Amino acid sequence: MYAAGAEHPLREPCRKALERAVASRIALVTDAEVLQELLHRYFAIDKPEVARSVYQSTTRLCDEILQVGETHTARALELLMRHRRLSPRDAIHIATMESRGLRRLLSTDQDFDGISEVIRIDPARFPS
Repeated sequence: MYAAGAEHPLREPCRKALERAVASRIALVTDAEVLQELLHRYFAIDKPEVARSVYQSTTRLCDEILQVGETHTARALELLMRHRRLSPRDAIHIATMESRGLRRLLSTDQDFDGISEVIRIDPARFPS
């Protein structure tokens, strides 16, 4: 969302990280919850055309969109009980990643730092 959004200090680092990932042919994966977050945010601020554009760009950019099911929500609950500072959405992201053996997460969200199940990669430091 930073890469597609208005001027923000994180906009360019996020854009450049995505450009480098694509240029390096790094497989990008997201989950359906991320797509829901995009829709929620842009419709909440009454920007449906931006929602469409960002949604379509995200689905084109990603090699795979992971589905979210009950096994993921059950695992998210376990994660939330152990890591009380995690948000439920972040726990869902981790659970879907784990189900596919993924550990590296490109994110500006420092709430992932110190969570042993994932390794957060700051877009400003990607690749490193």
